[in-house]
Amino acid sequence: MTTLKETALGYESSHILNIADLKEVSIDLDVQEDNEVEFPYKFIEIESKRYRVPSSVLINLKVLLDDNPNMSKFKVKKIGEGMNTSYTVVPLI
Repeated sequence: MTTLKETALGYESSHILNIADLKEVSIDLDVQEDNEVEFPYKFIEIESKRYRVPSSVLINLKVLLDDNPNMSKFKVKKIGEGMNTSYTVVPLI
C-alpha cells in the first residue's frame, strides 16, 4: 500500500503539450487518437510525452504537402490563446 505522501511526491500531471511546443516535427511520426476523453484529440508521442495535433495543423500540412511532397520536416507557430488560437505550419529544409 502506498501512502498519500508517496503518491503526491511521485505524481506527474497528465498535461497535454502542443505540437507548437516542438522546434521541429518529422512528417513520418505516427498520429494517434485519444477517444477515451470528453473531447477526443489527435496527438503524436515523443519521449513518452503527448503533443496534441490540432485539425488546423493537419489542414495546413496537407496544403504544403500538395505543393511539396518531398517535405520531411516542419514547425508550427502558435498565435493567440484559448478559442482565439491559430496555427501556422512552416516547412523546414
